[in-house]
Amino acid sequence: MFVIFGASGKVGRVSAASLRNAGHAVRAVVRNESQGEHLARMGCEIVLADLMNPASVARAIEGADAVQILCPVPVGDAHPGSTMRRMIDVAADALRANPPPHVLALSDYGAELDHGTGITLLFHALEKQLQTAVQNLTLLRAAEHMQNWARVIPVALATRKLPSLHHPLSKRFPTVAAQDVGLLAAELLLDESRGSGSRVVSIEGPRRVCALDVARALTDASRREISAYEVPRNEWPSMLQRAGLGADHAQLIIDLYETHNAGRIDVEEGIGEQRFGTTEFTEVLASMLPDAAAVAS
Repeated sequence: MFVIFGASGKVGRVSAASLRNAGHAVRAVVRNESQGEHLARMGCEIVLADLMNPASVARAIEGADAVQILCPVPVGDAHPGSTMRRMIDVAADALRANPPPHVLALSDYGAELDHGTGITLLFHALEKQLQTAVQNLTLLRAAEHMQNWARVIPVALATRKLPSLHHPLSKRFPTVAAQDVGLLAAELLLDESRGSGSRVVSIEGPRRVCALDVARALTDASRREISAYEVPRNEWPSMLQRAGLGADHAQLIIDLYETHNAGRIDVEEGIGEQRFGTTEFTEVLASMLPDAAAVAS
């Protein structure tokens, strides 16, 4: 039995589908029944769990041969950092009390760093907790998800300017399609050649991009002339809060991008394995454009 937390998300849904297509039993862990409808149709067992509730997490992992775990950044939370740390504690305690033969944790590029990385620092905490909780652990560190650009595409379509916190606009950085992360996660869960202990695997897309590339791709896809705009550092807090983030969440984003722009967020050199997805940024952009255009209009 493969237990997939966050099975309704962009990564988890692909992992669950890949495992089911290979004929394996999957327990899809979601927060509410509506999230489980599609997963149930593909033959998954549906379990409701709250990562803040130890009893529900413990029930979800009962009898698991392998567990795919994530601790999502809580949207709309006034204090997302402390909430996420509580999720990490709950997950680690449950896995420590009833460790499955294999755990795969969805993590981030830069998770090896122990300070100054904002949201990524929480993935550092997740990795450290799980390393003491389970014996056979795979840490799947993903680059920035291409789908994250969906947040600013409506603004770009409406204003003809693509706001970017990546500085300078010509700086190339790693990204990856969420579906490629999900496919690799399923592959790693099924890998019977893995040894014991901790395994680190990093994944990014087939090529690195810069904000100028994103703007050019958006221009081609939308048939509107769109230029990239380097948001001045002093405007970051107000821009993020206008986008609906609380002050604490905005600060986590600010810390992350400052570290990213300093060149510290990347593959950890000399550690683990490097994999590359096959999905191009232009493919992901094309899939996001209809929804973004509807919002922009």
